[in-house]
Amino acid sequence: MNTLPAWARRHLAALRALLVFTAVCGVLYPLAVTAVAQAPGLRHRADGSRVVVDGRAAGSALIGQRFTDGHGEPLKQYFQGRPSAAGDGYDPAASGASNLGPEDVVDVLPDPTLVKAGKPDPNARQSLLTQVCARSKAIGAREGVDGARPYCTGGGVGAVLSVIGPRDASGAVVRPTRVVSVNEACPATPFLATYRGVEVECRAAGEDVDEGRIIPVRGGAPARPAVPSDAVTASGSGLDPHISPAYARLQAGRVARARGLSVDRVRALIDGNTAGRALGFMGEPAVNVLQLNIDLDRTAPYRG
Repeated sequence: MNTLPAWARRHLAALRALLVFTAVCGVLYPLAVTAVAQAPGLRHRADGSRVVVDGRAAGSALIGQRFTDGHGEPLKQYFQGRPSAAGDGYDPAASGASNLGPEDVVDVLPDPTLVKAGKPDPNARQSLLTQVCARSKAIGAREGVDGARPYCTGGGVGAVLSVIGPRDASGAVVRPTRVVSVNEACPATPFLATYRGVEVECRAAGEDVDEGRIIPVRGGAPARPAVPSDAVTASGSGLDPHISPAYARLQAGRVARARGLSVDRVRALIDGNTAGRALGFMGEPAVNVLQLNIDLDRTAPYRG
């Protein structure tokens, strides 16, 4: 005969349920999942798809990494991956994009007083357009091609104007009275001398350009830039370990010179590390940067 009071029986039942669910959900289920993950064919993925070279982990086949020197400069003997907005770059704990869209074209320029003192301005921010322009210019210089692209100035910032003046019902400026290059701080010479008969000015320190109508200027860059789009934009996760075959081929000449190889040999390595579309129709062909660089080290170790 149960002599425990009702409240004690309820607490005992709750304790038994807690212990059972702890054992099932906290011990047995994780052990079962771990056991399945270690089965043949799954173990490699469950362990992070590590790439092992000479007994040491060189990276992951699923997560990109930087190939830079101690100052963050790209190493000439290696292929470079996409930009990354995940933490400080390719941080799995901070996976994500910049969340900047195509309409993000106006920079927050740094305080000239801080710039003159050699200090960073924590409030300064580059727009997505300027980030793309700066990357394209730098990659073009590194690879020996024209880094120009539409809506970018020759200096590597967004080619954007603030056009001030009376407007019509649609918001268009009828007669410009003043025009400011919003991403070029004074005393810079604006990328455009005049716009609709009005002299273009550089942007003064602290000047608010929202008064005018923001107008990106396409310029004369080719519709198909020499620097591919994946070279200047980060992936949605910030962890993409792949680049397009076009971006890999763009880097072939530099890598070949650094390693004393023929360009044809480097291109053959690119082709050997190019994966086709998933199931033959999904996505685009892609090159795994880590695997390609490992093959390079095996084929022609860098002697610099």
